[in-house]
Amino acid sequence: MAGAASASIPCVSLNTGHAIPVLGFGTGSSTTPEDLPATILQAVRLGYRHIDTASMYGTEGAVGAAVADAVATGAVASRADPFITSKLWMNDAHPDRVLPALRQSLARLGLDYLDLFLVHWPLAADENKKLVPFDMEGVWRAMEECHRLGLARSIGVSNFSAAKMTRLLAFAAVPPAVNQVELNVGWRQEKVREVCAKNGVVVAAFSPLGAFGSMWGSNAVMESGVLQDVAARKGKTIAQGLVVLCSPS
Repeated sequence: MAGAASASIPCVSLNTGHAIPVLGFGTGSSTTPEDLPATILQAVRLGYRHIDTASMYGTEGAVGAAVADAVATGAVASRADPFITSKLWMNDAHPDRVLPALRQSLARLGLDYLDLFLVHWPLAADENKKLVPFDMEGVWRAMEECHRLGLARSIGVSNFSAAKMTRLLAFAAVPPAVNQVELNVGWRQEKVREVCAKNGVVVAAFSPLGAFGSMWGSNAVMESGVLQDVAARKGKTIAQGLVVLCSPS
């Protein structure tokens, strides 16, 4: 199993035979870079076993430092304990750039492999950050090579719509294990979840508590009077209920 979770955090099986902890610690906009390794280490000590980063976030070095500290201090038994996710950014979403980009991410992390490597967006950009045509099949074939080499134990995508998932699944020799999308009670992603459920793809939620400034307007989730009332009647916080609703499925 890739990354055993704490007993208090259950796992969901992936189509690769590995398992993903249902609660992850995201590093996209969490804290200042100099404080991030200590913050991640504290999260690990509290029971988190899934750490999510990306080349675009600029946090891979901090995640790697935290993983090394966690192993050195006994917060985890070994590298096999934490489940580490990173992502391919748009400027590297070209068939000949995928494997070099993964190797660069691994170097920044100080790791030999990722538990999960995701295509961050179904988009590609050139060296000037201008969007260019996205070669979905070519990029996915390169992702499959990363998996075949053992550098990514599971591969997947992020921000793929139902239509794009259907297109990808039609030619994938190694199907995506995960589609990570914004998912909360304000943006329920019914079509994406239906396609993924039919094809054995785990849907992972980011911003399960709502995302301020989201194009979907889901920043109102935590302010919902209905959710506040339900939480009060159940003796829970809104966050506790939302995390359960948005756990990988």
